Amino acid sequence: MKTFSRRNFVRNLSGLALTPVISNSAAALLATPKQSAGPFYPDQMPLDDDNDLTQVKNMNRPAYGEFTDLSGKLLDLNGRHIPNALIEIWQCDINSRYRHSRDSGQKPVDPGFQGFGKTLTDSNGQYRFRTIRPVAYPGRTPHIHVAVFIGNQSPFVTQLYNENEPQNSQDFLYRSVPPELRYLITSKFEATAEADISYRANWDIVVGIKGI
Repeated sequence: MKTFSRRNFVRNLSGLALTPVISNSAAALLATPKQSAGPFYPDQMPLDDDNDLTQVKNMNRPAYGEFTDLSGKLLDLNGRHIPNALIEIWQCDINSRYRHSRDSGQKPVDPGFQGFGKTLTDSNGQYRFRTIRPVAYPGRTPHIHVAVFIGNQSPFVTQLYNENEPQNSQDFLYRSVPPELRYLITSKFEATAEADISYRANWDIVVGIKGI
């Protein structure tokens, strides 16, 4: 399935458009706005890269942070489910550290947090991750980076934000999206009473195509 060039993907991360894609059809869904992948897409992939970022293989403790169940569907502009697509996410740990050699943060990296994960959408276009509730990075509001790979098409890259995060209003990338479209890149992280999950977030990703 992975016919894309990861080297070219990494090389072109910073040049991705920040503007949203809007369908010309009034009946169609609005596409999720594109966002920059930022400078910290992993430059060395972890050995453990499944969809549970809170538990690293052979690590004797889980990640620090508030465990979050993130799920949703991958859809085209006509609302059709997109199965068998690869979705990647990456984010900083509880100490605001990315898994990247150029991250110069002063706090220690949490070895119990995977930092990067991936999964395939199922036959109904559904995806699911277990991660931590995103935390702020210096100069940025809390966010999760997301990349979607469909066949041999160029990857679709965006970022997910917490709907109730006060720092969103000061974040330059969040503010680059028109106010009336920001709901497309935000989700409510709802607290739960479950023992092993602190928050749940549901977020559908709509890519700017009208069918596969």
